[in-house]
Parts: sequence; structure tokens; C-alpha cells
Amino acid sequence: MSNETLQAVRGMNDILPDEAELWLWFEEEVRDWLHSYGYRNIRMPLVEPTALFKRAIGEVTDIVEKEMYSFEDALNGDHLTLRPEGTASCARAVLQHNLLYNAPQRLYYSGPMFRHERPQKGRYRQFHQVGVEALGFAGPDIDAEQILMCARLWSKLGLRDVTLQLNTLGDTASRHRHRAKLISYFEQHRDMLDADATRRLHSNPLRILDSKNPAMQELIAAAPRLADELEEDALRHFDEVQAMLRRHDVAFEINPSLVRGLDYYNRTVFEWVTASLGAQGTICAGGRYDGLVEQVGGKPAPATGFAMGVERLLALLQEDGMVLPKPEVDVYVVHQGELAGQLASKVAEQLRDDRLRVLLHCGGGSFKSQMKKADASGASVAVVIGDDEAQANEASVKPMQGGDQVRVSVQTLVATVNKLIK
Repeated sequence: MSNETLQAVRGMNDILPDEAELWLWFEEEVRDWLHSYGYRNIRMPLVEPTALFKRAIGEVTDIVEKEMYSFEDALNGDHLTLRPEGTASCARAVLQHNLLYNAPQRLYYSGPMFRHERPQKGRYRQFHQVGVEALGFAGPDIDAEQILMCARLWSKLGLRDVTLQLNTLGDTASRHRHRAKLISYFEQHRDMLDADATRRLHSNPLRILDSKNPAMQELIAAAPRLADELEEDALRHFDEVQAMLRRHDVAFEINPSLVRGLDYYNRTVFEWVTASLGAQGTICAGGRYDGLVEQVGGKPAPATGFAMGVERLLALLQEDGMVLPKPEVDVYVVHQGELAGQLASKVAEQLRDDRLRVLLHCGGGSFKSQMKKADASGASVAVVIGDDEAQANEASVKPMQGGDQVRVSVQTLVATVNKLIK
């Protein structure tokens, strides 16, 4: 057996305690924000049938073709995939448990997703998302509300330099007309297409519009526009979304090239982007996906949602200078001797019963070395117990920021500590 030191899988990162404090703070802020809009939590498995994502996302997409972690279950031969996104899983869960057809659902989830991409800042193979889905709502009001939700969160977090891009993909008939015109247009300029665009020409020409290849931008800019094919109902829906955003003073830019990387979207699509994170500037994206529930085997049902990248949002917060203080410690319990150790453990639990944050010294050492650790912990108060105190069922209490040490009975210890802290 090799003695080589094992490392985490490339692109799948440890979140160490100092950084995890920021994650915990962020997760609490997000839960409060979601609950204020009436969204309820749902939790889906990390592993799903591969067919779910092929059917929902689209077989001719980068995610399905290149990025999914898919494997065959060695025990029963099932074809399984680590979830690359959450919307398809949420739709599957809602359908499987018959949540949708009795009442519309506002749901959210959070956790890791997996895509085999080239790791770089803001793009990892295991990454974390908060996903928000509203199922059973057909009107433009829910589209606008979800965008307003995001604007409120950015304000709550104090984020700057975040802008909204908006587009509409219309409905199935208009997209089919547009698709035919795109194929015809790009066929006429086939010599200008790169390998990716050539491969997608007949299977998914809409994705060519999302190409970042500088050599193709002029060609893409002159391509047939989906906006010219939109039917009256889809246009009215999009106009109403825009009107609602204007009423709430939410600024936006119409981006006709915004098509999103998953096939299930229709009508409203949006992205929140920043210039502060380089190439990985999209921090939140989503839109309407009215056909997805039917695609995964249910009756047709309207739906809209979005997902935000946790790593990118936290990077943006740190870019803006956010630093969280380390978690506070109220009391550090110092002890030496067998009897003292037994009483110290009881005293620590007694203090925690009163909702105080307590560090009980472990690992032995002199009183001097323990007091150094108490000082380094940032505790407001040290509780000191030797065998003399233990025999008398007492403890000494020392304010760490100056003041006299006092010796008190265990019965009055909590009151004494609280008085000194306050």
C-alpha cells in the first residue's frame, strides 16, 4: 500500500473553519430571505437516474455531452448521475410525490452540484447552489417576483456592481420557426463556424448564439432574431415582466443573446452578472420552464425558477471587503487535578445550560499554559478550578480584560459569570 499523502479530488474543495463561518452566515441570511417570500425547503438526492438529466436538460448540451459524472451501478446496472443542477431533480420530486396538482408550490433547496469542468476561480467540479422554484404559476407576476427577490437579497448582502440581463425565448412554435431560420443562416456561413458551432448546427443551433468565440461575434450579431418570431401572448408576458420591474425601480438590460445552457427554458430568462469576478461573472440565473414537468413524465404545468452560485457570491462578498469576526467565546474553563477535571466538566455543562458559549480546556498542562490559551480564545471570562476549589465545590472567576479574580460557590457561578460578561 502506498504511503503517498492523499489529496482532495481536483476541483472539489475543502471548506475550512475560518471560511465556513462565512458560509454559515450566508446560509442563515438566505434562509431568512426565502422564508420572507413563503418558500419552503425541499431536499433531493445527490444521485439521480441519468435519463432524468438527458430528458430535462437536453442531450445536445455541454452539460450532458461533456460535464456529467455518470456511472453504472455495479450492483444492479442502473445508469446514475451525480446531479449537475437542481431544477430537474426538484421537478422529478414534485411529480413523484404528487405535490403539484393540489396546489402551486414555492420551493427552495441548497447543496452541492457536480460538473466535470476545467477548474478555475469561480468554476469548480463540486460547486454549491441555492435553487428557488415556483411551480404551478403561469403569470408574469411570479417571473417578476423572483427577479425582485434577487434584487432584495443583493441589497440585504450589501453587494455592489451587480446588473440584470433579461430576455425572452418565446414559446415552442416561435422557437421552431427561429430554429429553422438559424440553421439556414448558419448553413450559408458554414465556413465561419468553429467546431462547436458546426457540431450544434442541426441539433441545437440556439446555443451557437451563446458562443464566446470572438471570431464569431459579428456573424452571431447578424443572425436572425428570436424577437422577430415571438407571438403576441409571449410578447405581452415579457412586456408585463418589464413593466413590473420598472415599477420597482429594478434596472435591467435586454440581451437578445441570452439563451441559457439548458434546453428546458421558455419565455423569460435572466442572469445577474458582475464585472468583479472576471470570466465567471454570472452569480445567479434562471427563468421560466413551462415544459419541464411534462418532459419528466407529468401533466403540463407552468414553472419558473433560478439558482445562485454560492462560491461566486461569497467571492464577490469578499471582493467587496466583507470579513466576519470569529465566533465569540464567553467562558474558558481552566482546571488542574483529577477532582478539578471532574467538576470542570460539570461546570461547563451548567454554563452551557444558560446558553453561554464555553470552551472546556482539554489535554492537560499547567495553569500558566492554560491561561495563555484562555487569553488567545478571546473569552470574556476564565473559570479556574484546582483541587482546592473542587473540594470546596467552588470555582474562581477571572475577567480576561482586567479586574479582580473572585472565588464563588458553584451554585452562584452562572450568575457571577453573567454579571461579569454583561
